[in-house]
Amino acid sequence: MIKKKVIDRIRVTPGKKVNLKDFDTGWAATPELKDAGKEVVKAKAAELLEANREELAKAQELLWANDIYSVLVILQAMDAAGKDGIIKHVMSGLNPQGCEVYSFKKPSDQDLDHNFLWRYMRCLPERGRIGIFNRSYYEDVLVVKVHPELLEKQKLPPGKHGDGFWEKRYDDINALEHHLVRNGTLVLKFFLNISKDEQKKRFLERLDNPDKHWKFSEADLAERAFWDDYTKAFEEALSATSTKWAPWYVIPADHKWVSRTVIADILVTSINSLKLEFPKVSEEKTAALAEARRQLEQEES
Repeated sequence: MIKKKVIDRIRVTPGKKVNLKDFDTGWAATPELKDAGKEVVKAKAAELLEANREELAKAQELLWANDIYSVLVILQAMDAAGKDGIIKHVMSGLNPQGCEVYSFKKPSDQDLDHNFLWRYMRCLPERGRIGIFNRSYYEDVLVVKVHPELLEKQKLPPGKHGDGFWEKRYDDINALEHHLVRNGTLVLKFFLNISKDEQKKRFLERLDNPDKHWKFSEADLAERAFWDDYTKAFEEALSATSTKWAPWYVIPADHKWVSRTVIADILVTSINSLKLEFPKVSEEKTAALAEARRQLEQEES
């Protein structure tokens, strides 16, 4: 388990204005980690990730058996920050029957005929399940804020789209998440904080590897030109929507082993905090189980 003081450094304090320059994109989130040395921390992280994968599988079984709570994992990031890798490596030990992943692309005509939260609400996890949003309704206060021309396609009533408009969208998101938490959904939100230099490196790696060409889009490069605008949009969204009931975690993402280990640890710790136990069976059920055992043991081989 990662020390609480490390997690506290990457959790966005509700009501506090976020400056992403205050969050390390690398591995040394604390002086202690830096003093330990990168290779030592990396080796320890690998052990911790494997242990957390096993614990996550156990936690999922408890979640499924209780059928009271659900978990919503939200992944947001700049391009190439490693969201797909998080899903692949952290969630690899989960039972697919109790886990669903949604990757939200460009909204359809049907989506645009509803409010901006509608298409995401349709995909919320049922009780007992873990739902993973690879991008989410936050796109509508990130991409749409950086490219306000997209609002024209959302068929909104006449009105100004200034600061007050975005504040109301933040309010809508906070209200939705508060509603979800009150009704048994654990909302865990992760912003994968990658540096601009590391994104460039990963883009070049994709261009150098023919097997990765399918992952590169000219649109990714075009969006890179808006880096400062996206940084500001993320800072404003994180500041406005990190709450006591659904805080944001700013995850160092320049090293994939760091982001995967930290997210796995937070997932396990958060689900375990629900203090779930396997359901107790009734006396009648216990008697029925005993009778079933008796019948099976009396069967002729």
